[in-house]
Amino acid sequence: MNKQSEISILIVEDHTLTRFGLKTAFESLNQVKLISEAEDGETGVEMTKKLRPDIVLMDLGLPGINGIQATKIIKEFDNGIKVIILTSHNNEDEVWAALGAGANAYCLKDIEPDRLIHVIESVYDGAAWLDPSIADTVLKRLSGDKFKPSQALDTQEDRGEEKIQLTDREMEVLKLIVDGYSNAEIAEKLFVSIHTAKAHVCNILQKLSVDDRTQAAIKALKDGIV
Repeated sequence: MNKQSEISILIVEDHTLTRFGLKTAFESLNQVKLISEAEDGETGVEMTKKLRPDIVLMDLGLPGINGIQATKIIKEFDNGIKVIILTSHNNEDEVWAALGAGANAYCLKDIEPDRLIHVIESVYDGAAWLDPSIADTVLKRLSGDKFKPSQALDTQEDRGEEKIQLTDREMEVLKLIVDGYSNAEIAEKLFVSIHTAKAHVCNILQKLSVDDRTQAAIKALKDGIV
């Protein structure tokens, strides 16, 4: 994490007690700064546009537009803002909908405060994160028959699509993205500069025709690239 500045956070959560608990957890920390909170999706979107926080902690079951819709709107006007879903919902369809909307992380509300802070720092640094129980669901679905790598490659060839060409180094970086490493961690692990790591990530996103690291990881697993 960049130690030169605090991570600004906006909470979008309709339950007062949950917001209070999050605020209490953040108050004693130097690395994060709560800048505002919203009780519904529309207000959350408006505040995000106005305040431009680094991180939005987003509930799913919100009054008005839900968290998935709010995430999609936020990502459409500024994909650089990180959205962390923090919810009690672990329904598979909602997980996929949230990831499809551009969420950078998916956490369940029983997460330990220290763990949540780690997730916030990792996502801020560019990593994607899924709650272990959610990750298991995602991987099981991706490893199902309809997502077998051989079938994915055959389908791609049948459609006459151009095969994705990644360099050996880009494959290394993509595998680390799938494993949840941030740009800084990738740079350290591969003994390259942070700027080189970011350049590799940008090239990978372009070649995979995706908008962010989460989509890259999903595509890499779904299509059997890694």
